[in-house]
Amino acid sequence: MQLLALGLVLFLLVHASSMLRGIRGALIEHIGGESVYKTLYSVFVLAGLFLIVIGFAQYRSAGMTMIWSPPTWGRHIAMLVMLVSFISLAATYVPSNIRSTLRHPMITGVILWSLAHLLVNGDLGSMVLFGSFLVWGIIARISMGRRARVIFATAPLNPPLGIRNDVIVVILGVLLYAATIVWLHQLLISVPIMAV
Repeated sequence: MQLLALGLVLFLLVHASSMLRGIRGALIEHIGGESVYKTLYSVFVLAGLFLIVIGFAQYRSAGMTMIWSPPTWGRHIAMLVMLVSFISLAATYVPSNIRSTLRHPMITGVILWSLAHLLVNGDLGSMVLFGSFLVWGIIARISMGRRARVIFATAPLNPPLGIRNDVIVVILGVLLYAATIVWLHQLLISVPIMAV
């Protein structure tokens, strides 16, 4: 559990640094430019992610500490929420009306991912892992929302996009969702979603 906690602190603190624009700017100036900052940012994020994966695997193999029993109906809700989460994640990379509406689709996807997993996992490690991402996502959404109000107040409005890219976003999200259910979750997390 210590490695998991260390990974979460490292991963989320590095991400939180981008919300503190003054500190970020001073840090970029102090360490020698934005390219150095981005390189170090990526190294620390990957190190944090590595510690999270290893720490959570160690926690699970040592025996999980159950806090509460998730309801059986929660699985169905979680599956639906995860579908929306994957569509949100796909919208991050494709200009679309979905992305414009969500404004921060990656953060929306992370919040939904966290909520879905908290609904179906009642153990301490899962609550720490997904609860941490949920709190970070909410704080990041509020922070980015405040910055976006300033940007959108001064930026010209973009012309509305057609529905084509929205369809692409939905298809990409559904494909990634299906791949995760059938194959990726088992491969990456060693937890099957569907019994084969």
